[in-house]
Amino acid sequence: MFSEKKVIQRLDKMLDDGINGTFEESEYDETALSKLESKWLRFLTSSKLSYQKTSDEKEKLAELISDISHQTKTPLANILLYTQLLEEKNLDEECCTLVEEISRQSKKLDFLIQSLVKTSRLETGTFQMTSLPGNLDTMIAAAIEQILPYTESKGIRVTYEPESQNAVFDSKWTQEALFNILDNAVKYSPENSEVTVKVEPYEMFSCIMVSDKGIGIADDEKPAVFGRFYRGRNVKDRKGVGIGLYLARQIIEEQGGYITVESAIPKGSVFRIYLPR
Repeated sequence: MFSEKKVIQRLDKMLDDGINGTFEESEYDETALSKLESKWLRFLTSSKLSYQKTSDEKEKLAELISDISHQTKTPLANILLYTQLLEEKNLDEECCTLVEEISRQSKKLDFLIQSLVKTSRLETGTFQMTSLPGNLDTMIAAAIEQILPYTESKGIRVTYEPESQNAVFDSKWTQEALFNILDNAVKYSPENSEVTVKVEPYEMFSCIMVSDKGIGIADDEKPAVFGRFYRGRNVKDRKGVGIGLYLARQIIEEQGGYITVESAIPKGSVFRIYLPR
């Protein structure tokens, strides 16, 4: 007969093994356990099988998305090439409009496929980020330079004064996360407005702040804006697939940081990226 202390200790060990993923059914003798312990045994056994099944499905999904990306790369490249060749031809107005639409949709499809590949790799942990101490100015400048082609048609100014602040981050992936935030700001800002980037140092984090004068986000939608494929009620008619902010959050959280948003309709939004120092 087990004492109460012994039962609690065995239950505690079972739970620890389940949390750590080291639970093995063979380590426990069901005939010698109490009814409560036997229930724990069945629960942890089913949980382990469920976890393994989920992990296997994630790996298969990642492989499938990677295969789709590989198989579609050449056809998409050819479509874009032929579209460019058609654009150089002396076409009538209607044909030009159709060619432009083919080009736009092809680029959108290519962007979506690449985003899905990145998302699957982030979610399944198939790559490792390399976070190193460094100055944020170079990374921020590169992200701003990347967004400039998208600002020209709307006359939007992106301002940033280098501040020589440091953080621990993966330069390539953090640049992508910041670009996605900037892209969101530019996309929903009015023409001839301004997007401001600043860095604020804190004791444990460095904060990259992106402010815009865009349409803003409703209070009830703020918790959802970082969701995968989420698009706000008032932006359904604008281009986008609703994955940029999701990727940004995944990338920053993978490095031990986090992102917040403050917004008011129609005054604009402020996104803050916090990176460990």
